[in-house]
Amino acid sequence: MKQNKHLYWKPAAQALAAVATRVGLLAAALAILPLSARAQTDYPTRPLHLIVPYQVGGQVDTIARSVAEGLGKRLGQPVLVENKPGASGIIATNYVAKSAPDGYTLLLTLASPITANLVLFKKLPYDPRTELRPVSDVAKGTGVIVINSALPVRNIDELIAYARREPGALRMGSWGPGSTPHLIQHYMNKTYGIDILNVPYKGELPIMTALLGGQIDVALASVFTLKQPLATGKIRALAVLGSKRISSLPDVPSMAESGYNDDAYRAIAPTTLLAPAQTPAHVVERLGREVSATVQSPEVRDRLLAMDLEPIGNLPDEALAEYQTYLPIILKLNADTGVTLD
Repeated sequence: MKQNKHLYWKPAAQALAAVATRVGLLAAALAILPLSARAQTDYPTRPLHLIVPYQVGGQVDTIARSVAEGLGKRLGQPVLVENKPGASGIIATNYVAKSAPDGYTLLLTLASPITANLVLFKKLPYDPRTELRPVSDVAKGTGVIVINSALPVRNIDELIAYARREPGALRMGSWGPGSTPHLIQHYMNKTYGIDILNVPYKGELPIMTALLGGQIDVALASVFTLKQPLATGKIRALAVLGSKRISSLPDVPSMAESGYNDDAYRAIAPTTLLAPAQTPAHVVERLGREVSATVQSPEVRDRLLAMDLEPIGNLPDEALAEYQTYLPIILKLNADTGVTLD
């Protein structure tokens, strides 16, 4: 019987086709791998935007511009600082939380927009716990309780005694509901049975202007903001938050030294850089490394120290752990005041 010669070649042809298919798949995989690797190493390819929830010229703005300059050099792309003040930091924080999670829009903020606002606002348009991711804690500072020098008090005891004698007479500036000054003002009112009024402003500089002009009587401000106003003699420092004095104000006692060692005076959170929560891990890690190196560089470190700030520059996992530590403390302090704003 005559056999079809093509039958002998069919298995071989099938085998060759299978090999060709596997080779094709391998080639495709090898072609994809460099693209994936490049996707991780190409970042960034355009300028970054660093959003600040406070006005130009304040402490956080100054920190942002110091870090942006050094970070831009390390990344090879400009880092542009954009100020979006107002609404207790909600405008800026929500803007970043809703931005594309690609590492090009970042937030640098104090703690209030990512902690206190969770208690203060029932209809907060973002949830920092699920929509934002800490990248690095840049620095930590403290605040100083100051008064207009026309007020006849020299320490915290006398301030509280005056407030008891004159209920509703003292006005304390804050940079918005839920800010540290607002929290402390409410805590003092509730704890000591006094009635200091809260007067909100859009930042520390307007607060200092109001304090110098006598529109308010009390403020809590950073050392950075206080340097020039203190030199005028028109304001007086009463105490530094926390448990120890600071080198630039050696004659001003801490709150603990003054007999006030409550958590409210010790819960000092850092200034933190955050990204949208779904930002790729390799981008967050790259940013964390570069921010850490930037903060620890002599130039930026010296600038932060000159503002009486403690440079930190930790990595993303460390910043996240720090946030998870201080978040419940600050939430409890705010909840204890009973204050809500919507």
